[in-house]
Amino acid sequence: MNPATLKLRAVHHVAIIASDYARSKHFYVELLGLKVLAENYRAARDSWKLDLALPDGTQLELFSFPQPPVRPSRPEACGLRHLCFAVADVEEAKLALEAQGVAVEPVRVDEYTGKAFTFFADPDGLPLELYQA
Repeated sequence: MNPATLKLRAVHHVAIIASDYARSKHFYVELLGLKVLAENYRAARDSWKLDLALPDGTQLELFSFPQPPVRPSRPEACGLRHLCFAVADVEEAKLALEAQGVAVEPVRVDEYTGKAFTFFADPDGLPLELYQA
């Protein structure tokens, strides 16, 4: 099959499994400001599914499952490395997160693009990046 026939258009969503659903819901909704689209409890799986959206329409699915395994992060493991959010002002966003008690790494500059970026982590240690749009 020719990959051009797929005609991929965008990333629709990213799925995240939380160890503490309430804590992660607070983090993504209250601290990061994602919009809640839907929230459903799936009794057969003893699992919550929270559909969230960014202003551009990109969605995050936040799941809970009983006793999910810990995600290897350091040293870095194979697979999805991090989730990156575009922001107008990295320093401003960093200060806003720090004001909410979120630890954020120092702002750095991408040596290839000249754009500012920084990293922080969600409640389960998932690496999140802010990148100058």
